[in-house]
Amino acid sequence: MKEITLTDQEKTLRQLLLDVADYIGTQDGCKKPELRITGGWVRDKLLGITSHDIDIGIDTMTGYKFGTLMKQYLGDSKRQAKYGEDVLGGLAKIEANPEKSKHLETVATKILGLEIDLVNLRKEVYAEDSRNPAMEFGTPVEDALRRDSTVNSLFYNLSTSQIEDLTERGLQDMALGVIRTPLSPYQTFKDDPLRVLRCIRFASKLGYSIDPEAEQAMSDPSIKEALRAKISRERVGIEVEKMLKGPRPYYALSLIDRLGLYNTIFTDPSQTRAGFVDTSKWKRACDHLSYLLGDIVADKELNSALQTIRGTLVASSQDAYLVWLLCALTPWTKVKDLVKGNTNTKKSLPMAAAVAREGLKADNKSINVIKDAVLHYEEVIASKDALANEARSVPIPTKRKQPALSREGLGMSVRRWGPHWRSTVIYAMLVESLNMEGNPDRYLLVLDYNAWLTHIKHLDLLEAHAMKPIVDGKQLMRAFGKKSGGPWLVAALNMIMEWQLRNTANNSQEEAIAEVKERRKELGID
Repeated sequence: MKEITLTDQEKTLRQLLLDVADYIGTQDGCKKPELRITGGWVRDKLLGITSHDIDIGIDTMTGYKFGTLMKQYLGDSKRQAKYGEDVLGGLAKIEANPEKSKHLETVATKILGLEIDLVNLRKEVYAEDSRNPAMEFGTPVEDALRRDSTVNSLFYNLSTSQIEDLTERGLQDMALGVIRTPLSPYQTFKDDPLRVLRCIRFASKLGYSIDPEAEQAMSDPSIKEALRAKISRERVGIEVEKMLKGPRPYYALSLIDRLGLYNTIFTDPSQTRAGFVDTSKWKRACDHLSYLLGDIVADKELNSALQTIRGTLVASSQDAYLVWLLCALTPWTKVKDLVKGNTNTKKSLPMAAAVAREGLKADNKSINVIKDAVLHYEEVIASKDALANEARSVPIPTKRKQPALSREGLGMSVRRWGPHWRSTVIYAMLVESLNMEGNPDRYLLVLDYNAWLTHIKHLDLLEAHAMKPIVDGKQLMRAFGKKSGGPWLVAALNMIMEWQLRNTANNSQEEAIAEVKERRKELGID
């Protein structure tokens, strides 16, 4: 039997919990509980992965009662001194919500600085006329069997310091690298459809395959409908975010595609006419992003181009998450209609951004990144194509004359695309990849975008969106004798910025204002 080695902090936690269990056993009407660490922590410890998320399974009482008695135990100053100050944080009770497949009350707290969930072992009892289970205290075996996968059903008994594989498949499936449900896959997913997404997430996190019988059940139309109707979109969004921030987002999206789950997950439930989107070419976008962010390739020219693109456009793990989210939404690109918000405070959005807002409950920053990408990607493609076409006809960069490719023209474009322009460029590449047939097309696409980004970098425009005008609105109003702004002032400030972009070595406010005055007719000012 495999063994788990505890850190010093975990050893102290174990001893504290055992001491609390002994104390509870001395209280009137209480039976001493047997405590186990359940689920993911056990799996991760066996895999050598650091885990800060610890679930404590309790066999004789609820997590809230255990936490309350633990607080009572630590009320004695001598006992608390044994473990140090601030041993136990507040107890946050998270209520069950069966209608949204949140069947279990849990208590979240901090013990010795570790994030701990306290929960009773349980079993799920389903009535024939209800889709929601009644939660009852269960045995360790019953608790293990009701979980989403065998590798998440391993327990660590705090009293014996032994791993318990009560499904009799968990350790074997870890060795095989397989995600398998402890019980019938169909019934497992029907009881709690969120388990479909959890199985995909853990398969992608661990690099495991999914058992064929489980895959078949995940693809079943009735399971898809249960996932769409029964699970809150917040919980769907949380699982998708964890997939895309995990180590293998490409694998997660590939599973979603292969299992036919796209229109169940990436949908706007508030739009009754949203329908289903065509995903027949989606794999091309996923393949291309994996290629862009992947390993070194043999071709030196191509490898250099890929490194330039990665280094310029994807600088952080958050950037990587956002471009994978954009990749996930590329099938909605061609749906041009703006979707109205369902409240007065929600703005109209392109369909892809609406799916993120309503279907995934994404945060506002992510929604804005998606909105900007959908609204501006065609301009990016046009700009890239203009340079590629001109480069083929005019090999010498200094002789190229297109205004859109000048420092002024490109700088104003970058400013129009906004602070998320780098993500918009990736999105443009992914949209173009939807119509690519193979590696030759991909090769040329990478080289063209690399040349375009190199041109932008040569013109020192990577941060053009953040440039501040050397003349502000108040100065312009004084220069024109105006007491208020309006559209003319916005246009005038753009003229100031155009002048700045052209005159890189000149910061003269007077000359900048003089140019605006020369163009006053364009502003509608006499």
